[in-house]
Amino acid sequence: MSTWQNTAERADAYVLGLMDEDDRRAMEAEMETDPALARAVGEARDRFLELDLVGPTATVSADLWSRIEASLGAQEKPVDAKPKPPAANDNRLARWRGIAVSAVAASALLLAALAYTAMTRLEPQVVAILMNAEGEPVVMIEDFGNDTAKVVPLIDFSVADDRSLQLWTLPSSDTGPVSLGVLDGWQTATVSGPDLPGPLEEQLYEITLEPLGGSPTGKPTGPIIGKGFAKAPRP
Repeated sequence: MSTWQNTAERADAYVLGLMDEDDRRAMEAEMETDPALARAVGEARDRFLELDLVGPTATVSADLWSRIEASLGAQEKPVDAKPKPPAANDNRLARWRGIAVSAVAASALLLAALAYTAMTRLEPQVVAILMNAEGEPVVMIEDFGNDTAKVVPLIDFSVADDRSLQLWTLPSSDTGPVSLGVLDGWQTATVSGPDLPGPLEEQLYEITLEPLGGSPTGKPTGPIIGKGFAKAPRP
């Protein structure tokens, strides 16, 4: 039985991943009809943003590079429609800290991304590889600095009919998370966001699972599908 005393405590518990599966599902369903609760979750996400980004790095498996190459090499093929359910609780901040990418792995990811983007006609200002809670690369983001970003899925992922995927970035801690657009399914796509300053290295990008049509608060409220920091291509 739930022990959260008020809306703020429930929002904090949801964002920190302290709810069991039943409470989490009930919370997500309630957010769709309760704007105050959805707003409280968005505010909690902002409060715990620093906690979400800190923590010791962890080593990754030795075959990461080959898996990244295999994922990038498959981009010419259509995305497989076979469903792959998301992790049981994508919202656990403690898990994000536990699977933070090491410096060596980040360099390998950047090299893989640049090898792919070298074949494109437009040169992105930054490239970000978004990782899931298991430490797998799930999406590549190319931000061209003209309020346009390209989203390239690296794995298969199934999105329920009553949910939408939304892309976010964090230009600065003062600005907070800013939406770059709601995605039309799990497929390669280009999104056009608001008028923002040019993207910078180490700028945060993430994709969340939101109610159909996007976040009701203008801030991330749903589980994180993937997140990562941007790197600038070198000439």
